[in-house]
Amino acid sequence: MGQVSARTPSINIGINDADRAAIAGGLSKLLADTYTLYLTTHNFHWNVTGPMFNTLHVMFMAQYTELWNAVDPIAERIRSLGHPAPGSYAQFGKLASIKDAPATPPKAMDMVRILVQGHEAVAKTAREIFPVADEAADQPTADLLTQRLDVHEKTAWMLRSLLED
Repeated sequence: MGQVSARTPSINIGINDADRAAIAGGLSKLLADTYTLYLTTHNFHWNVTGPMFNTLHVMFMAQYTELWNAVDPIAERIRSLGHPAPGSYAQFGKLASIKDAPATPPKAMDMVRILVQGHEAVAKTAREIFPVADEAADQPTADLLTQRLDVHEKTAWMLRSLLED
């Protein structure tokens, strides 16, 4: 019997290596942004105060739960493309376009503003990957991006509505 090769088998899914690498790189940024926004939202859930406490506490919980459920499909898509998914705070810090949560919890409406900016930033990150995925005929990634865009744009709109006079 021949020896089994320790080499990883090549991936032949109809997307060339360069496109898979570019898409995985973009998805890694999306994963970092999503995880950073998750952590910020969870932080705000714990630390919100003021007259809108109950409303925001519950809203932030729904939002961080949705974000938590989003990280796994993004990471698994990166793996499906044959690349390692980032998974450390150091990696996320280098890849994310979103700043970490403030060390001192801001006032409730400032939390809302920060989350609006975060959701808009994640939407921009997702949108940047879309042309590469589309050009490579990577429908699973395009579908994932479409779903993420819908969530982030809708959440930003809902949060913005709280800031109107």
